Amino acid sequence: MDSNFPPVMEIAARKRPVRAVVRPPGSKSITNRALVVAAMAGGGASRLEGPLEADDTEVMRTGLRSLGVLIDDADDPWLVLGTGGEFSTPEGVLDVGASGTTARFLTAVAVLCPGEVTIDGTGRMRERPIGDLASALGEAGVEVHTRGGYPPLTVGGGEFRGGQITVDVSRSSQFLSAVLMVAPMAREETVIRTRGDMVSGPYVQTTLEVMMAFGAAVEPEGGAFRVRPDGYRSSTFEVEADASAAVYPMAAAAITGGVVGIEGLYPGSTQADVGMVEVLAEMGCSVRWQGARLVVEGPPSGALRGVDRDMSGMPDAALGLSVMCLFADGPSRLRRLGTLRLKETDRLAALATEISRAGAEAVVDRDDLLIRPGSLRPARFRTYEDHRMAMSFALVGLRQEGVEISDPGCVTKTWPGYFTMLESL
Repeated sequence: MDSNFPPVMEIAARKRPVRAVVRPPGSKSITNRALVVAAMAGGGASRLEGPLEADDTEVMRTGLRSLGVLIDDADDPWLVLGTGGEFSTPEGVLDVGASGTTARFLTAVAVLCPGEVTIDGTGRMRERPIGDLASALGEAGVEVHTRGGYPPLTVGGGEFRGGQITVDVSRSSQFLSAVLMVAPMAREETVIRTRGDMVSGPYVQTTLEVMMAFGAAVEPEGGAFRVRPDGYRSSTFEVEADASAAVYPMAAAAITGGVVGIEGLYPGSTQADVGMVEVLAEMGCSVRWQGARLVVEGPPSGALRGVDRDMSGMPDAALGLSVMCLFADGPSRLRRLGTLRLKETDRLAALATEISRAGAEAVVDRDDLLIRPGSLRPARFRTYEDHRMAMSFALVGLRQEGVEISDPGCVTKTWPGYFTMLESL
């Protein structure tokens, strides 16, 4: 955990509805995609404006530097000197820590290194699947050896052939995003098809948006993607505010009956968790767009309506939504959340445990989470070294006295200033 945080943090309950304007940090998903694409670009340095400064993006920058990429991140904007796809083979193991996006994306980038690259991470990372990505890269002529479908893994680099590739997307859309991003650097045109029911599908649209901003020639064709081997060109790229992070100030307005303006989001954004706007409206909130500001107003009574929603397209948002459901006037069912078992912790099990600790009832029914509100009580919530567990259950403390968060420093993974933001509400 971060040494600047205490081992346990108490959350101060609010006497009145919150009112604030918040700008969440830059999107982690977009920042890491932009870093990877800028690193492959030709034509000089790219400028990344408004990127996220956090543990997950630090791991990505460290990994890219180990592959020979020059990055100036002393201040905003970051400058990334593209390699044109010519990377160096790192000395020793490339450590991706606990960052799933870094593990998946750098596995694909490693095929462009002249020698073998070994990738490893934390103990939990060794429990997160990557075999489907290894199989897809194998279809393009790349040798990838995993430990039974999990890290550590070794990528035999030298060239990415391209051609016909099928990616199993039933466990993570990041496998498809990884292959898509490296495809413009292939020797020949690449046609990528998918197998299985797509999870977190909106994130693929974000990947395509970033790729095309750097000049990639990619054309969706029904259920496939045709990518020409034309590479990338350097660009100036603005990173949107993180919609996943924005869920927490949204929830703060919802559960306190307050008003929060969230800056840096756009109604046409491809970020998956912008979909929470519809969920908030269904729960009884007033939501409206004012240009690049989303204004969320909770119901005056603070009582929300329960929901029955398929959350497979935005599983990260399900954690904050779970806490909102504790303050609803009836039960809620959040459906198709099986991928939460493969995240930083088994989030389905963790959610059920901590919701029960709060005084409500939670039942995991196959891949669904059923939540029945109850009489909330003081609690010290565990976070399982998971940033989203910490950020979500801290919200309970806005309404309930005596709420404490263990290991609050885990929020540095994506939002180091999260608790400062929460105090400002």
